[in-house]
Amino acid sequence: MERADRDLAFILRYENVAWYENGMVRILDRRIYPVKTEYVSCKTHREVAQALTDMVTQSGGPYTAAGMGMALAAYECRDMKAEEQLKFLRQASETIATARPTTVAKMRKSTHSALSAGEKALSEGGNVVDAVFEQALKDTDKRYQTYEIIGRFLAAKFPPGGTVMTQCWAETVVGMMLRACRENNNNIKVICPETRPYYQGARLTASCVRDMGFDVTVITDNMPAYVMEKKNVDVFTSAADVICMDGHIVNKIGTFQIALAAHYRGIPYYVSGNPNKAHELISSVNIEERDPELVLHSLDTKITMDGVKGYYPAFDITPPHFVGGVVTDKGIYSPYNLRAY
Repeated sequence: MERADRDLAFILRYENVAWYENGMVRILDRRIYPVKTEYVSCKTHREVAQALTDMVTQSGGPYTAAGMGMALAAYECRDMKAEEQLKFLRQASETIATARPTTVAKMRKSTHSALSAGEKALSEGGNVVDAVFEQALKDTDKRYQTYEIIGRFLAAKFPPGGTVMTQCWAETVVGMMLRACRENNNNIKVICPETRPYYQGARLTASCVRDMGFDVTVITDNMPAYVMEKKNVDVFTSAADVICMDGHIVNKIGTFQIALAAHYRGIPYYVSGNPNKAHELISSVNIEERDPELVLHSLDTKITMDGVKGYYPAFDITPPHFVGGVVTDKGIYSPYNLRAY
C-alpha cells in the first residue's frame, strides 16, 4: 500500500513515531527532539504505557504507540494458552489506554481495535502478534488519511502567503496542512509559541514546519497577543485532545488565552479534529495535572529558588464562542452544531 506518511517530515514517519519489531517497541523521544534524536526502547507493554505517562511522545503519537504497544503485548503472551492470552491482551489494552487521564476515551479506540484483531486471530488459530501489528499499522494509516482530509480543509482557510499561528504540536494535522499548502503553491508563514514546559511548539512544530520547507518563527508563550497584530496573523489554529459535543475544546494549556487574544483581534480560530461522543459535556473531561516540578525547570535546568512552588495543569478549556470552526474529515462545523457531524 502507499503509506499516508509519504512526503511528511521526519518526525511524522511511522517508524519515527512508534514502531513494533522483534519483541520491542521503539518510540522517538519527543521530549528532547530535535536537540537529540534518540529513541526509548520498550520491552513490555507496561513500559509503553509508562512512556506515554512520561510524555515520551505526545499529541497523535500516543495513538500510534498504543497500537504498537498492543502488538508487543501479543508478543509477551505468545506462549500462553489462548484463554490466558485473551485475558492478558484485555488487561494490556486497559493499561495502555489509561496511561494519561484526559484522553482515555480516544485511546481505548486504538487499543480496542488492536484487541479485536488479536481476539479474531486467537479464534481462528492465526498469528496473534502479526494480526495485532497489522491492525495497528492499518489504524495508523487510516488516522493519517483522516488527517489528510482535515489538513486540506484547514489549508483552504489560509490566504495566499498568509501567516498562521499554531499552538503546541498538532502533529499529523501540521504535516498534512503543509503538504496541502505545498500542493496549492501557498507559501504560508508559521508562528509557533514555544509551549513550555516541554517546548513542543519550539521543538516539534517548528522542526516539522522547517523540515517541510516553510518559513517558521518561534515566539515565547507570553508573546501571541502582541505578535498577532505586529506580524499580521491571519489564522490561529490548534488541534484538540478532546472536542466535546457541547463545543468546548480541551487542548494544551495556553490555547484558551491565544483564542481569547485572537477573538479580540478579529482573527479566526480553527480547531482540527473530530467531535468525541464519549464527552457530551465539558464536565465529563478530567483535566490532567502533571508534576509541578516541571514548571520550575527549563529542560533540565532548574530556574527557581528552592521553596518556590509550581503548578502544572496540562490542558485548558476554550469555550465555543471563541471557536470559528471545528475542522473535521467531513468539513468545517460550528462548535454549536457538532451533532450534525
